[in-house]
Amino acid sequence: MSSSIQMLIAMSGYCAIVIAIGVFFAKRANQSSENYFLGGRSLGPWVAAMSAEASDMSGWLLMGLPGVAYWCGIADAAWTAIGLAIGTYVNWLVVAKRLRKYSQIAGNSITVPDFFSNRFKEKNKVIMFIASTFILIFFSVYAASCFVTCGKLFSRLFNLPYVPMMLAGALFVIIYTTLGGFLAESASDFMQAIVMICALSLIVVIGTRVTGGPAQVVQNLKDFPGFLEFFNMASPTVTEGMQQVSNNIPVFGEKVAYPFLTIISTMSWGLGYFGMPQVLLRFMAIRKTKELKESRRIATTWCAISLTAAVLIGLIGRALYPTALQTAADAESIFIVMATSLLHPIPAGIVMAGILAATISSSDSYLLIAASAFSKNIYQGIIKKEADDKKVMTISRVALLSVALIGIIIALDETSAIFTIVSFAWAGFGATFGPLMLFSLFWKRINHTGAVAGMLSGGIAVFIWKLLLKPMGGIFGIYELLPAFLVSCIFIIVVSLLTKEPSIEIQKEFELAKTLEC
Repeated sequence: MSSSIQMLIAMSGYCAIVIAIGVFFAKRANQSSENYFLGGRSLGPWVAAMSAEASDMSGWLLMGLPGVAYWCGIADAAWTAIGLAIGTYVNWLVVAKRLRKYSQIAGNSITVPDFFSNRFKEKNKVIMFIASTFILIFFSVYAASCFVTCGKLFSRLFNLPYVPMMLAGALFVIIYTTLGGFLAESASDFMQAIVMICALSLIVVIGTRVTGGPAQVVQNLKDFPGFLEFFNMASPTVTEGMQQVSNNIPVFGEKVAYPFLTIISTMSWGLGYFGMPQVLLRFMAIRKTKELKESRRIATTWCAISLTAAVLIGLIGRALYPTALQTAADAESIFIVMATSLLHPIPAGIVMAGILAATISSSDSYLLIAASAFSKNIYQGIIKKEADDKKVMTISRVALLSVALIGIIIALDETSAIFTIVSFAWAGFGATFGPLMLFSLFWKRINHTGAVAGMLSGGIAVFIWKLLLKPMGGIFGIYELLPAFLVSCIFIIVVSLLTKEPSIEIQKEFELAKTLEC
């Protein structure tokens, strides 16, 4: 039996388990839209923590982040990882408890747009519409990154065309997300988080041993200028997109400075957590607020170990296979190269299921939240308020398929870099929802007008900075999340102070959210 067939068998077995989870939860999920979209607020601390991190990290953790480390060294990847680890801890510490309580008080909100709309007691649903629209836009991009991961994975593993493989992966995700909703997603994400961290750790250990130990890894990399430095970055010598090779050694130019401003902007990835719907939903869905402390410890530990392992895989991979991957896009396959080269086909297939796990755990969240944004918030909330639960569920599945189709169209380009796609969508959510979430939870003076101004300014600033200002380089070359986040904060504060303060009802509800126990 060929190695490819053995890997396929192992991965197919994994997929069968995921489908079984979807079928198991299908009946309960379809009892109501609250169960389908939020699981009836019944998540325990382990499932809440692990599913939040698995849905957040996606395939870029096993492909995108190692690819950055493989391509240009430790600086960019490590500072990103540090920012994400800090952001994870602070988000669970600061946001989780207040959002769990406030979302229940604010009309028992079951989606992020629901919460924002109910928080400000809006009648015209402007916030709900804007929030839902941004969710549809950015989650379509996010879903595309997951489909690209599936396509690259299956294409490289089985030497088959990218597009059919990408479509097959997308179809699998659509089927099982449609079946079981939020509970199936959270339960399978818990399992997938375990697979992901085990796969990452296994490849680090085996890769280090095969290389000859940590000292040998460093020895193999030290001649690449800036590769192992935190305040400089390696610069691959590229011709027509391909890194040059001389005497079986990759060619690098002079190292590039990694200044303090760039470090701050890279660490600003952590700010994105405050606006990530897939993570915020877990805060809203946890069973009891007293269980959040345990969840925070679990989530932070998982995140720190996984991010560290992902960066190390990129470095170890460059030490082992210095010339195997010669473009930035190809570099994202280093995890696949190491797993298939260092492991027997059966365990390699299980490790490959780790990539599939990461991809599935994120794409199901993206599709489900996007579907809820349209069906629950736009359709039932604005277009047809009298629509019953059955109709909402039907519309949600149509919306899910539509968002998936947009994601598939974006993912047709196999040269897409997963990390680049994810970074843009991450910035979009972080700047659009992050400041608004923080001010909504902790500033009583924020009003409806300030909320609208903050969302619009943050979301638009991401596009302006990314497409118009960043190409100019220099100070404008920083990650778009940081300036867009600050712009949103400024608009929220200034516009709220220049307009009428919130009603007494809203202010009383704000105070209640601080003291409620649930």
